[in-house]
Amino acid sequence: MGYPGDILSRPKYGLDRHDRPQSEPQTPPQGPGTPSWLANWVPIRALAPRHRPRILAHLLGLDAQDRYLRFGYPASDAQIEQYVHKLDFERDEVFGIFNRRLQLIAVAHLAYQAPQQVRGQPAMVEFGVSVSKSARGRGYGARLFQRAVMHARNRQVDTLYIHALSENTAMLKIARKAGATVVRDGSESQAWLKLPPDTLATHFEALLETQAAEMDYRLKLHARRFAEWLDALAEVKANIGPHHPSSS
Repeated sequence: MGYPGDILSRPKYGLDRHDRPQSEPQTPPQGPGTPSWLANWVPIRALAPRHRPRILAHLLGLDAQDRYLRFGYPASDAQIEQYVHKLDFERDEVFGIFNRRLQLIAVAHLAYQAPQQVRGQPAMVEFGVSVSKSARGRGYGARLFQRAVMHARNRQVDTLYIHALSENTAMLKIARKAGATVVRDGSESQAWLKLPPDTLATHFEALLETQAAEMDYRLKLHARRFAEWLDALAEVKANIGPHHPSSS
């Protein structure tokens, strides 16, 4: 598996690559003239403090088992509210995928002050992700992981760290596929992924994806507002109804 940004570093883009994978990643067939980076593109938007209510709604929507896998313990509503309240958007990075109703269906958190940080050692960041049950099987977890890798590289992070329950096979599969070293210790597992340095390509791709995701969000927002306007108009027409003069 390559890393986000590698696609732009291939010879046809005229950029050097100091950490090229041994084999080209497999991509589905594309139409003529379709850029390869668009083949599996998913609009992933950076989240800000104003998105706390949406993040909270997403996490509260997880069932007991999903909360257990995400947090490593059966998190209550109050504990999830506390977690969302303490999110530091200036220090960390939080990404999300919105559906057409502008509901968050997947959220990833890159914590730059991970407990495993060792003074004097290369920088390390911790990754956590959750995907709504209705959105499973679409590769959203893997795409958020790739986005996290790209942004961690662009911030000169050396290692991406994952702490997960051993039964969270989906998360550990993503980590292993990326080339991470996974160590199991009973009911818990830890994974470390050594990251290559950032490149011009990773910075360019991050900028490109950010702008495209922002445009996608704005289109969904306008579509939702237009649908609400149509619903309001239909309601007004229904309330007016045909006028029938009363008989004398």
